[in-house]
Amino acid sequence: MMTRETMYQAIIDKDVKFEGVFFTAVKSTGIFCRPSCTARKPKIENVEFLETANEALKKGYRPCKVCNPLEKLGETPTFIKRIIEELNENPSLRFRESDLISRGIQPVTIRRWFLKNHGITFNAYQRMFRINSAFKKIQKGEAVTIAAFEAGYESLSGFNDLFKNVFGAPPSQSRDKNVIDLTRIETQLGTMIACAVDQGICLLEFTDRKMLETELKSLAKTLKAKIIPGNNRHFSMLTQQLNEYFEGSRKKFTVPLFMPGTKFQQKVWHALQQLPFGETRSYKQQAIDIGSPDAIRAVANANGMNRIALLVPCHRVIGENGAMTGYGGGIWRKQWLLQHEKIS
Repeated sequence: MMTRETMYQAIIDKDVKFEGVFFTAVKSTGIFCRPSCTARKPKIENVEFLETANEALKKGYRPCKVCNPLEKLGETPTFIKRIIEELNENPSLRFRESDLISRGIQPVTIRRWFLKNHGITFNAYQRMFRINSAFKKIQKGEAVTIAAFEAGYESLSGFNDLFKNVFGAPPSQSRDKNVIDLTRIETQLGTMIACAVDQGICLLEFTDRKMLETELKSLAKTLKAKIIPGNNRHFSMLTQQLNEYFEGSRKKFTVPLFMPGTKFQQKVWHALQQLPFGETRSYKQQAIDIGSPDAIRAVANANGMNRIALLVPCHRVIGENGAMTGYGGGIWRKQWLLQHEKIS
């Protein structure tokens, strides 16, 4: 149970785990903040804790200029969003330092952002986007030379070298290679990583999940593919449906999914998708539902191996005594999601 003391301690600690759970409204200043705000902390008697930003606005509070509570946590800056959108529309684009400066963007700023959020520089991100686009064209039967120049490469030898470095084989020998597209999606509870193939979404996880790197490596190995930043036809639908879910207007996801796993895992994951919105089940009930009443531990393990958060709602499974059990995205997110579904 959230108490005033718990929430006040969270703002003192600037605890990001409470992002999206509540907002801090300061009566003396008329300003409201997110829990992790770095601004000077008010006395507890001057604080009002509210569930949503809309509630704070309706009460006349103004958003803090330090923590920007109306923005999603970790939200991509607008100028970077525009650049990524342009790359999605035309992967052959190449933004040089002069292009960035002409837009009023410092190259070092965008470089640091990509290093922090993608683990690679902006130039490397552009290269991966171009090589991804060229790879797909070659897979569809387009000549290597044409695919390379359409993707913005001026040197065929340079293209061949990078292609071989990424895929382990030259373009002419890449028919048996595969790509998993990757993108970032901001949500009310933090940034998520999404991966997709032609069949559908194959991974959706919060970026701070401890097992994320292991999941990505396992997925790449299972599908014998390289995970590379790139556009995918399923990403726009996924983003739209996630936004609708967090706004409270969507209770069922229809974006296609692709979930490689054992027959037992797939049986468990399919059962998870049948759990009604706003309801919960215990691991024991879940085991009974799939016809394996004695496989409670195996069911729990399969839940833990689920790579697609929210859409395959393992957050709706709780302990038999009603207690919150482990959740890869964090117990605080599990509590928020269950409460969100209860009142939506």
